Amino acid sequence: MSAFWPLFAQQALHYRTFTLIVIGLVLGALALLTSKRARHDLRVAQVLLRWFLLCAVGVGFLGVSLQHLLPHTTPDPAGFQIGLAAAGFAAVGVASAWGGIGMRLAALLGPTVWIVGALLGTPAGAVSVFRPGDLLLPVVGFALLVWQFRAQRHRSVFARSRL
Repeated sequence: MSAFWPLFAQQALHYRTFTLIVIGLVLGALALLTSKRARHDLRVAQVLLRWFLLCAVGVGFLGVSLQHLLPHTTPDPAGFQIGLAAAGFAAVGVASAWGGIGMRLAALLGPTVWIVGALLGTPAGAVSVFRPGDLLLPVVGFALLVWQFRAQRHRSVFARSRL
């Protein structure tokens, strides 16, 4: 049993995006279960998307940023720029957790272009920071965003003003 936890931690860090998506959705579910507010479609979609953006985009890209910004043996200007770009995505991911649907769309578009560009731009066999499993971030994120948009569109103006 003692060998399980180090292996589990190693796999969780190896599959960082998947781990953060699961953590975000679990925290969103816990927030919904502990809340006294009504659980209608719009509320569920908003809360799940909030925690998803906070964990998967905010914390995930903060980790990517720290990988590139922490001191290394040789200074790399490109790595510094990549680290700052990832820090920007992390900041937008955290801020969009409490923003509107437009800000949430912006928080998903930047990382989506980043991830797809990294996956397509890496030559076969080369070492990359991103893995094919990282495509789960835009897939899950846009699914939650579409769910929120559809639920929001079906609410009346009076019901939206009481959220």
